Amino acid sequence: MIRGPLRATAGLWRCARGFRTFPSAAVDVKNEPILSFKDGSSERRELIQALDRLKGQTEDIPCVVGDEHVWTSDIRYQLCPFNHSHKVAKFCYADQELINRAILASVAARRDWDLTPVEDRAQILFKAADVISGPKRAEILAKTMLGQGKTVVQAEIDAAAELIDFFRFNAKHAVELQQQQPLDAEGSTNTMLYRGLEGFVAAVAPFNFTAIGGNLAGTPALMGNVVLWKPSDAAMSASYAVYRVLRDCGLPPNIIQFLPADGPAFGDTVTSSEHLAAINFTGSVPTFKRLWKQVAENLDSYRTFPRLAGECGGKNFHFVHSSADVRSVVNGTVRSAFEYGGQKCSACSRMYVPHSLWPQVKGQLLHIHSQLRVGDPVDDFSTFFSAVIDDKSFSRIRGWLDHARSSPSLSVLAGGGCDDSRGYFVEPTIVQTTDPHDPIMSQEIFGPLLSVYVYPDDDYKKVLELIDQTSPYALTGAVFAQDPSVIEEAARVLRNAAGNYYVNDKSTGSIVAQQPFGGARASGTNDKPGGPHYVLRWTSPQVVKRTSVPLTEWTYPYMG
Repeated sequence: MIRGPLRATAGLWRCARGFRTFPSAAVDVKNEPILSFKDGSSERRELIQALDRLKGQTEDIPCVVGDEHVWTSDIRYQLCPFNHSHKVAKFCYADQELINRAILASVAARRDWDLTPVEDRAQILFKAADVISGPKRAEILAKTMLGQGKTVVQAEIDAAAELIDFFRFNAKHAVELQQQQPLDAEGSTNTMLYRGLEGFVAAVAPFNFTAIGGNLAGTPALMGNVVLWKPSDAAMSASYAVYRVLRDCGLPPNIIQFLPADGPAFGDTVTSSEHLAAINFTGSVPTFKRLWKQVAENLDSYRTFPRLAGECGGKNFHFVHSSADVRSVVNGTVRSAFEYGGQKCSACSRMYVPHSLWPQVKGQLLHIHSQLRVGDPVDDFSTFFSAVIDDKSFSRIRGWLDHARSSPSLSVLAGGGCDDSRGYFVEPTIVQTTDPHDPIMSQEIFGPLLSVYVYPDDDYKKVLELIDQTSPYALTGAVFAQDPSVIEEAARVLRNAAGNYYVNDKSTGSIVAQQPFGGARASGTNDKPGGPHYVLRWTSPQVVKRTSVPLTEWTYPYMG
């Protein structure tokens, strides 16, 4: 783990030719430990104190352009999902004029930032990671719990561990990237310069992971880019806390502009700017498609071809073979389908179970279901998951519950209720279908609803094909089997069905540097944040050839 200056850890050396400077050793970074928050622990005590300070409070969050805090007349509120009478934050939407002002300020700051040594830029992220790991941990976790409805463990693995890992590993990868250099030849040297993109990066963040917002904005900035960060309305408080940490740790003004905004207004403005260099996006397929189409329509007006990176969700599967370990299947599926109310891009939403194992799987699922606590994650730490994020999400999921009750091919085995009188609460719901092509098996729901199709044991090969063809998404999936031949067969058939593929493990829980995350098809561009190559996505390399031997002839030997 990095503590203190990067140079003290990695060291630098100058090439004998006097032209290149690279780190002399790999930077040592490890995954952030996940704290347990057991009763009586210091981390639990600090978190409860932070939660107590925030209860009932409304935080004022401005737009930030450079060092200026700006308020517009378009005032909005972030509501607590499990108690929507609590206004967690008051903020305002940036209008078109302010967004354009931020673009011009960013572009003006780009050159000096791009010329800042990567070691200095990386040092900001290393320092921010240390601050979040230490003095700011409880505050950011508390804001994630209150504002986004996460339990303590879900907040910890997101807003602490994953965010810290993103900052540390990406900073490590940025520094080590400088070592990837082309070959030299006699009489000349070749150098690869990893420049930032020419223009600005628009970072559009989701509500469900505080870490994603920090990564979408922080990693391009690390690589010498200037960024317009549009945080999610439903993650405003935690996102602003992360932004303030970056600024306090040395990020200069105008490198990341913090711009809450209406989605279509932000998209229209950034895609109409000649300076757009990239969009770094996590959200819905329709929104990403809209942005992509707008970029295409404005292509002739840009100074460079904009890069588009997007992660758009999934319809993730658990395939169960008759040789599977039932207990592992059930425990993994409960966690994957219901943790954070199914509001993870990777959450298991459809499961395929052989007839021979279904009685056991069903019995154990229903037994655990009866023990799941849904409620206030702040006042009751035994809560397994809380309310869904907002009224729009609640209404959409309620529509699926109505569909499950009314369709002749669907049976509600457990749950199915919902109540938005105090918070946006939806019961964990298990639905069995006799039709594997029902929309409930192919469309993303993003809520605590698990659909199960029971198949004849001997048809497992057909079911593998079915899984591959049912959904337009290809984000995550899991295969549970003990038979090696089945595991091998599933890997072949499902090769393109998931960007993150698990064998005898649940479809959620990717860890930075261990399972870089992302999928293809409708799930996105599969750029794999959390991997070493992700930082390269945000550079525009330049190759410099420096020749020390003058050219004395223009003719070639064959001409004689």
